[in-house]
Amino acid sequence: MVKNISKMPLPKLDDLFTTEEDRVNANLEKVIDIKISDIDDFPNHPFKVIENEEMYNMRDSIKENGVLVPALVRPKANGRYEMVSGHRRKFASQLANYDTIPCIVRNLTDDEAIIIMVDSNLQREEILPSEKAFAYKMKLEAMKHQGKTIAFETSHQVGGKLNESASIIGKENGDSLTQVRRFIRLTELIPELLELVDKKEIALSPAVELSFLTDEQQYAVLDCIDYNDSTPSHAQTIRMKKMSQEGTLTVEVIESIMSEEKSNQISKIKFNENRIRSVLPKNIEDKKIEDFVVNAIEF
Repeated sequence: MVKNISKMPLPKLDDLFTTEEDRVNANLEKVIDIKISDIDDFPNHPFKVIENEEMYNMRDSIKENGVLVPALVRPKANGRYEMVSGHRRKFASQLANYDTIPCIVRNLTDDEAIIIMVDSNLQREEILPSEKAFAYKMKLEAMKHQGKTIAFETSHQVGGKLNESASIIGKENGDSLTQVRRFIRLTELIPELLELVDKKEIALSPAVELSFLTDEQQYAVLDCIDYNDSTPSHAQTIRMKKMSQEGTLTVEVIESIMSEEKSNQISKIKFNENRIRSVLPKNIEDKKIEDFVVNAIEF
């Protein structure tokens, strides 16, 4: 039987003039330099990029050695790129006055990009509670979209149905299922209270209880924290959560609970910040002010 050659597809030019090895190499990911101005940040990126001493050390390292680990980006429809992994390297490169950054370009779905973004950042030594909270939540949602088992519940601090996806995430990062659930509850806090958690002024357990209060109730708690210069105890937050669920937690009740003297409450001495600042060295870091003042008084 004679084949109809006229209907057979013609070989591509690449097939005629390149070897199999050339074609394989063409499909491999390569590191290319991309203009920093052409790279957009990841939407709702949960990890903070802070200009601090650690960032300055990274900047100095880049000035001396360049960016040793390429960033990972994905192409956008408008011809730009979206950063997946490498926000801190990008910022440090800008501080070092670099115009470009080495990148690996990879086509990723939204959910694939979220999972890679979260996993790459959770490897850092220090992670703020707020960062972990939103990262866990984003990854669980991405896993849900991918069709993986997820029936995540955030209505209780502990207990509930065991969730395979949350358990996997927890094991990957040294947290139990319960701890994953507790961190995700933090995403229900108003930003001002969540910042106090990051500053370690409110512990995780009372923060989780506060997350069940309405926004209005949480702002009332915040006002009391500012007025009393004292954060609520775990026992107080448990009472407020219960009363909130019963519909009996008013602003007056919050003020009454928050005004109670706690056995472990430490008195704080207040100073006018402007007066203190006027006699401090101009370039002193905030975290060193207390030591400076104590040393000055001792002297």
